[in-house]
Amino acid sequence: MSENNVVTLLQDVLASASLVRMRLLGPRAGSTEKHRELPRKVEGRMVRVRGKVMVQFTYFYSDHVTHRNLPLDDAPIYFQDLLLEQFRQAEVWTTDADYTVVLNRKRQPAITRKPAQREAPLAPAHDRPKAHILPEGVPCDFLERLGVMTAEGKVVAAKYDKFRQVNRFLEMVRDVTDALPSGRPVQVVDFGCGRSYLTFALYHYLRVRRGLDVRVLGLDLKEDVIAECRQIAADLNYTHLRFEAGDIRGCQSVDRADMVVCLHACDTATDEALARAVQWEAQVILAVPCCHKELHRQIHNDTLRPMLKHGLVRERMAALVTDGLRAQLLEASGYSVQLLEFIEMEHTPKNLLIRAVRRPHAGRQDTAREAYRQLRDFWNAAPSLEALLQQRMSRAQT
Repeated sequence: MSENNVVTLLQDVLASASLVRMRLLGPRAGSTEKHRELPRKVEGRMVRVRGKVMVQFTYFYSDHVTHRNLPLDDAPIYFQDLLLEQFRQAEVWTTDADYTVVLNRKRQPAITRKPAQREAPLAPAHDRPKAHILPEGVPCDFLERLGVMTAEGKVVAAKYDKFRQVNRFLEMVRDVTDALPSGRPVQVVDFGCGRSYLTFALYHYLRVRRGLDVRVLGLDLKEDVIAECRQIAADLNYTHLRFEAGDIRGCQSVDRADMVVCLHACDTATDEALARAVQWEAQVILAVPCCHKELHRQIHNDTLRPMLKHGLVRERMAALVTDGLRAQLLEASGYSVQLLEFIEMEHTPKNLLIRAVRRPHAGRQDTAREAYRQLRDFWNAAPSLEALLQQRMSRAQT
C-alpha cells in the first residue's frame, strides 16, 4: 500500500467526525537515543478551540506531557510524517471501525481494519462546560435562597464567581469524604462561617447528596448574620444545620468534631481553629487563612535580609512561611497535609487552602516534628499554633 493511504484514511475520518482516538506507538529503534527530546507515544483527538474543531496531539515523554493543536487539514500529513520518521505502529479508532497501521522493514505501511469496539466518539472537549458537583441548569434550593441561582437553575451573572467558589470547595470536600467516620453521626464545625455560602453547601453535599448522617454547626461573631443564617436554614428545612454566635475559643456547644472548617479567619484565629481541631482529633481539617500579621513582625534571617527589607516581599514570604509551619505542625500532630489553590489568584490573593486528614504514625510524626523545629529556627519565628498545641496537650494530660 502507498503511504498516501494513511493520509486518505485520516482525511475521511476527520471529515466525517467519526474519530475517537488515534495514536502512535513503538518508538523506532535508536530514535529516542539519537533524539532524546522525542516522545515515547503520541495520541490525537478532536477538540473544539474557540468554536473551531481541531486535532489535539498529546506527546508523552518520560517525565512530562505536552500538547499541540493543528487544523483538520494539516493533521493527516503531520500524523503520517511522525509515523514514518519516529514510530513503528499507529492505531486509529473510529465509530465505524478500528484501524491498525504497521510499518514493514522498508517503512511501508500496512493497514488492517476490524469492527469498532465502541458506539460513539469522544466529543470535542475544550469548550464543554465544566462538570460541576452542583451543575448549572439544575435547580438547587440553597443556591436559590442565597441568590446565586434562579428557580430554573440559571446562575446569576453577578454571583458566578461565588458559584465557582462553592463548587471548588465541594471538590476539595469530596476528595476527603471517605475519611469521615461511618456508623454514627458526623459532627462538622465551621468556625467564622459568615454568610455561610460554603456552610450551606457543605451540609447540602454531605447530607442531601451523599446521604451522611451529618450535624453541622456554623459559628460567627456577628449576631445579625447568625440570625439570617438561622432563618435560611429553617426555610430550607435543614434540620441538622444550626448556627450560633460566638468565637472559636469560647465554643462549648460541641465536645468533638469530625470535620473542622475555618475559612478566612484573621491572623492567629486560624491557629485557634487548627489547635481546637487537633484537640478534637478531627478526621478532616479545611482552612483558608486570611491575613498573616504575626510572623510578618517576627521572621528574621541574616542571609535573606536583602529580600526581607522589601515590604511586599516580606508580606508574601510571611504568609508562605506561616502556612508552611502550620502544615508541618499538623503533620507532627498526626495529619497528612496538602496546601492547595482554593480559587484563582485573580479573584483573591488569599487562595491557599490547608487540607489535612488524620493519619497518625509515630515515626512520621517524629520526623515532621524535627523538620518543624529546623524550619522555625531558620526563620527565628515563634508561631502561636505551636504554643496553642502545647497548651491543649498539657490540659489533656492533666
